[in-house]
Amino acid sequence: MPEWCLRFGIVPLVNEPSLSPEQAARYAEQLCEIGLSHGIDRMGVAPANIMLRARTILHERKSLGLHDTMQFTYRNPDRSTNPSASVSGANSIIVGALSYSVDAPDTPEVLSARVARYAWSNYYEELRAALSAVRDKLQDDGWLAEVFVDSNALVDREAAYLAGIGWYGKNANLLLPGAGSFFVLGSVVTNAPLPHAEQPLDDGCGACKRCLDSCPTDAIVEAGVIDATKCLAWLVQKSGVFPREFRVALGDRVYGCDACQEVCPPTIRLSITKKPNAVRAWIPILRMLELDDETLMREVAQWYVAERNAMWVRRNLLIVLGNIGNPQDESVQQTIARFCQHSEPMLRAHAVWSAARLGLHQFVPVSDSDAIVQDEIDHLPEVRSL
Repeated sequence: MPEWCLRFGIVPLVNEPSLSPEQAARYAEQLCEIGLSHGIDRMGVAPANIMLRARTILHERKSLGLHDTMQFTYRNPDRSTNPSASVSGANSIIVGALSYSVDAPDTPEVLSARVARYAWSNYYEELRAALSAVRDKLQDDGWLAEVFVDSNALVDREAAYLAGIGWYGKNANLLLPGAGSFFVLGSVVTNAPLPHAEQPLDDGCGACKRCLDSCPTDAIVEAGVIDATKCLAWLVQKSGVFPREFRVALGDRVYGCDACQEVCPPTIRLSITKKPNAVRAWIPILRMLELDDETLMREVAQWYVAERNAMWVRRNLLIVLGNIGNPQDESVQQTIARFCQHSEPMLRAHAVWSAARLGLHQFVPVSDSDAIVQDEIDHLPEVRSL
């Protein structure tokens, strides 16, 4: 007999545990305590109903093309908004939020590209391990339960919103009261009938629109609506030619973008900041561009990289090199020259752009047999002001 049954004096039917409302409330508290004891910072419980609001929004934005080619929860909105599609007879969603706010390390002296905060360490794995302890307790007690972290099977932000953990900010991130948005989110979907938040939190942003004003590409087209075709956080993950009109805006970012969060008052003033363990906020550009595919992908193992193809990481690094590299540096010149002659047209194309941006036109070919590269040659950028 499950341990919780003995504690509460319950004699369940075989394979059909049950809880009175009072017992369910106490059980939910116990489950949340387990998550908190494993390092989760905030927890809540949402009903496992179909997420009709999120489903409507996903379909609408997909029809407008705002998702670009992004899959994730857009791949099948009817599934990612239906918890019972993943756990039969789902009743509850236990949601956890883990802070990834740590003090930023010093900017390295070596030429480096910036990494978004959520990818400084493998925070998702920390959250998964903590939620797995909650899942294990549920399963040990006879309930169905599965963990969903960074999964296209469940809209995690909507689950957290319905659990009363936070509200949607104008930048579409979930903001937690008194803590901001530097959190990764995950859930345990279960058939255990647990009490849940009566209603989502009210908007806490008020008239503030700093996130809209700070977006480098104006990707926040209206409060809470992101156009992925302009969002740097998506464009660095997307395969193909990086849109020419957004390359300068990419600045020194190689993965992710924190611009809209770094100006958010609750986030910058109230974050739950922790002591960093091993974090990597920067990666050395020239060294990374020298690595073979296997080594490079091992270095960025926790990143989402389209098709797990190292070419897209190199593409981003080449753009950053054009944005911040020193054209007088011999190592920079050698790297640009090498990639302008690279066998892969996609990398030649972005190296040509960077060469021109650095004023290193001596490395730009007069013409190229590949249409993508030739298009770059025909549309060279202005030389960057130093």
